[in-house]
Amino acid sequence: MTEAEIDRDRIAATERVIRPYIRRTPVVELDGADLGLDGAALTLKLEQLQHSGSFKARGAFTNLLTRTVPAAGVVAASGGNHGVAVAYAAMKRGVPAKIFLPVVSSPAKIARIRSYGADLVVGGERYADAYAEGGNHGAAVAYAAMRRGVAAKIFVPAVSSPAKIARIRAYGADLVVGGERYADAYDASVAEIARTGALAAGRPVDAEAGGIAADSLAPRQVGQLMFPIAQRHVAAVLLVPDAAIRQAQDALWSALRVVAEPGAAAATAALLCGRYRPRPGERVGIVISGGNTVAVDFDRQT
Repeated sequence: MTEAEIDRDRIAATERVIRPYIRRTPVVELDGADLGLDGAALTLKLEQLQHSGSFKARGAFTNLLTRTVPAAGVVAASGGNHGVAVAYAAMKRGVPAKIFLPVVSSPAKIARIRSYGADLVVGGERYADAYAEGGNHGAAVAYAAMRRGVAAKIFVPAVSSPAKIARIRAYGADLVVGGERYADAYDASVAEIARTGALAAGRPVDAEAGGIAADSLAPRQVGQLMFPIAQRHVAAVLLVPDAAIRQAQDALWSALRVVAEPGAAAATAALLCGRYRPRPGERVGIVISGGNTVAVDFDRQT
């Protein structure tokens, strides 16, 4: 499947395939004043309630259900949530999974992968390091096995995959407010952007990344297939500081008892710190994309 083939029919077909395996996560409307914002009506899509704790379950099941998965299973490299999702989908489908994570991955994500029974390898500083080990290793193993006529694990990419793009666009159809589709599944598709430098340069470029959300928001380069979609549909990319992300996590917990991991709180942070200012009457939709964090530790309660 190429990017050009990802039309409305393909998106609808993807949604039908994965529907039995994912949750229809809730949508919550609130007054921006609940988060200390004046004059803003907000709509939150609570994807931290999705299977495996993030929206990544959609892509993992898309890959496992639309590709032929050999008995050897699957291999994935991830900053965290993609690995958790692949491990979960593999467990539900009854196939082995080998997951490569960097050391920056949160303990919550590492623990979840282990709980799903995947073979876990932790090494390297960032996602790109885990990909270099898991992606290249997985591809090499698959190629060598193919040459020997042996069924090898298939590699499940975290980014730049047509299946992933179809998954991202498909869940736009799941964001509904009062019976009205809030985000069109195709023309206003949700796009993941690695770096502001990519849009400025007009092409995917390498960039340094760090901060408290590095495990989920710090690939070295935006995906080759995703980038042209971003150019067409994304008006701007905003960077927010760690302090604003922590503030957003606190605000979501205080106002809604929503637990959001740092990367999932970044969009809310852009509002709270003023990096994004809604126009009067604008409807603002925020995807709380994951909740795999140890920010709430019930073992420490008294």
